[in-house]
Amino acid sequence: MKKNVTWILFVLCCGIFTVAGCAKKEVVKKDETPVPPAAAVTEPAPAPAPAPAPVPVAQEPVVKEEPVKATEEVQPFETIYFDFDSYVLRQDARDILAENAQWMLKNPVSKVRLEGHCDERGSDEYNLALGEKRARAASSYLLTLGVPQANVSTISYGKEKPADPGHDEAAWAKNRRVEFVIVK
Repeated sequence: MKKNVTWILFVLCCGIFTVAGCAKKEVVKKDETPVPPAAAVTEPAPAPAPAPAPVPVAQEPVVKEEPVKATEEVQPFETIYFDFDSYVLRQDARDILAENAQWMLKNPVSKVRLEGHCDERGSDEYNLALGEKRARAASSYLLTLGVPQANVSTISYGKEKPADPGHDEAAWAKNRRVEFVIVK
């Protein structure tokens, strides 16, 4: 009986050493590509040449451009307007957006809310959706001009806040707009 126990212990120990001593498989994640051995060895980059000594130049006073502080009296942004039942940016709106983007890039700490508006024609739901599309179209264009997305937010008021309370085409044209509001 003692022989059988010793034999079983011997077989178990050999099995443990065999499993523990085997080479481990190299695990490669799905999104990683294995690096071929030849590509792994790279030559060190040459050391950069020392920079030449700076030449003394007469120093002129540095004038720092201060960000414009927007107050209620001074509105740095111009409103953009849209055609009836449209959220497509016209050329005049793109020109205004370029000017607004320049101000926003010069004042990167300022956050701006784009408020989409519509005229009184159409249902509340339709006008809220159209106002949102107008604000997002303006926001997308600002992003293409380099304005950080974190500095721009959008909201739609639909027909709830008309710029002109009239009931004719001239009033409606003033109400189809996106306004820019500086938020803290």
